[in-house]
Amino acid sequence: MLPHRRIDYLDPCYAPGTGTPAVLSTKTLHIIRGLQGIKLVGMVLVEVTPAYDVNEMTALAGASIALDLLCLFAANKQASQPA
Repeated sequence: MLPHRRIDYLDPCYAPGTGTPAVLSTKTLHIIRGLQGIKLVGMVLVEVTPAYDVNEMTALAGASIALDLLCLFAANKQASQPA
C-alpha cells in the first residue's frame, strides 16, 4: 500500500504554498497515526509550491507529515520484529 499524503489536504492557513489548496481539518496527523499496524511500503508527498509558501509554512507542514510517516514505518517495522 502506498499512501499518497498530499499537502493540499491541509487547511491553507497552515500550508498556503500549494498549487490546489483544499481545506481539511487538523486531523491529518491523527489519521496517519491511525495507520499503525498496516503494512505500508512507501510514501509520496506532493503539491508544495514554493512561490506561494509564506514563511515556508507549507514546507514545515510537509516535513511534519513526512516525519510522522517515517515514525509510522519505524513503529510498524519494530512491531513486526520477533521478540
